[in-house]
Amino acid sequence: MPNREQILAQWQAEESAVRARLAAPGVASLEQLKQYSGAEFLQRILNGELPVAPIAQTLDFTLIEAEPGRVVFQGTPDMRHYNPIGSVHGGYFCTLLDSALGCVVQSMLPKGSGYTTLELKVNLIRALTDKTGPVRAIGKVIQVGGRVGVAEANIVDVDGKIYAHATTTCLVFALS
Repeated sequence: MPNREQILAQWQAEESAVRARLAAPGVASLEQLKQYSGAEFLQRILNGELPVAPIAQTLDFTLIEAEPGRVVFQGTPDMRHYNPIGSVHGGYFCTLLDSALGCVVQSMLPKGSGYTTLELKVNLIRALTDKTGPVRAIGKVIQVGGRVGVAEANIVDVDGKIYAHATTTCLVFALS
């Protein structure tokens, strides 16, 4: 079983490899959204063929893995993410989790379908600080149907310690 240093090195290498091929931040066009299934769309972002969401640049996190039913985002919280009481702001947790949750629902959608978050429930379990190191938001699908998608995600560190847990309900609709 890999130790903490090996996992940390692996996470850092994976993030560097992904960031090296990503396109500039931007927003995909409706035509691009309609052209691909959700899984294909996310893979094209990972391949650098479609733009990365600007929020990922703002909070300095990135999509690391995307496959149908499972998505992983990674970021390293630091002082610019702090609230006035000395820890990472809850908005960082929520944005990282919402990204993983929404994209994992998207990963299950057929070509021509879109989604939007209807509900986001977040449990902050322990504080993140600038000393935590990289964390991953790992999203997993619970169920995606023709009208509703439900998913869950955790934020974990390299030791597997859970910092937050979240669930979402998303509205699924035809893109027009």
